[in-house]
Amino acid sequence: MGGVEPGTGDALRVGMPPRKGKKTDTKAHRFGGDWTSTKLDVLAKYLRAYTTALKKQPFTKGYIDAFAGTGYRTMREDEPDESSQELLFPGPEADEREALLDGSATFALKTNPRFDGYVFIERSSARCAALEALKTQFPDLAADIQIRQGEANTEIQKLCALSWQKRRAVLFLDPYGMQVEWTTIEAIAQTKAIDMWVLFPLGVAVTRLLTRSGSIPNGWRRSLDRLLGTKEWYDEFYRVEKTLTLFGQEERVVRATAESIGAYFNRRLKTVFPAVAEQPGVLRNSANVPLYLLCFAVGNPRATDPALRIANSLLKGVQ
Repeated sequence: MGGVEPGTGDALRVGMPPRKGKKTDTKAHRFGGDWTSTKLDVLAKYLRAYTTALKKQPFTKGYIDAFAGTGYRTMREDEPDESSQELLFPGPEADEREALLDGSATFALKTNPRFDGYVFIERSSARCAALEALKTQFPDLAADIQIRQGEANTEIQKLCALSWQKRRAVLFLDPYGMQVEWTTIEAIAQTKAIDMWVLFPLGVAVTRLLTRSGSIPNGWRRSLDRLLGTKEWYDEFYRVEKTLTLFGQEERVVRATAESIGAYFNRRLKTVFPAVAEQPGVLRNSANVPLYLLCFAVGNPRATDPALRIANSLLKGVQ
């Protein structure tokens, strides 16, 4: 891409040199618990199945990681602070503090059969510096690794705007909170070539914005509009129940359950992708509270059956 002919092994190179930042903190991140290992296990197994299935196909195969972290991860016993407002509305430097339990980039680089190209997107200059070190650790793949420092929605939409006729890819969207915008998901679907794994921030963000009263500040509404791509979510997430009492008719606002909110997002995915896994994985913390939904969508209309069969099998153990 970006002037590179298909089939050269540079499947996703855009022609822009990566912007290198200061090497301030390149340690592996510490975040999450068993649920993070679960999502990465599902991703790693899908990547192996994907490259195996496309091994003899005439497409160049790419892997895109939109929140790549440092490429590695460390475990800790404590869970993320789910109440943090930074998860809902991260500031420009929020991702410098928030930890991303990494590993997805490394899993992709270790996938065999290999991908033809790798794009790792990160906002943090320090994390980009750590990702650059992967080229040394994987010298045989170094020429095909591209590190892009930038905002995820912007960088993904640049990639999606390129020609995908002779390319296929797997994209992993693992945001800290509500960073992924619906316009980005639409752009991914329009390529008809990218299989997407996305974490929907059900418990860490969305349900926290849905007040019990139904009175939602305008800023929160706009955030949900961007996430879901519509303003119609309100009528889906709230209903008014009327009951007769001795003192007349009473009304109360009833908020949607976490399960119905997740189902709504999955239905939204079906409006733009040719096929979507019916039962997303539910990633829970140690208190069994749902944090994220692990959703899967198929990009290529002619490859829906095998892709869904693999994804559904992997998601069965994440309910």
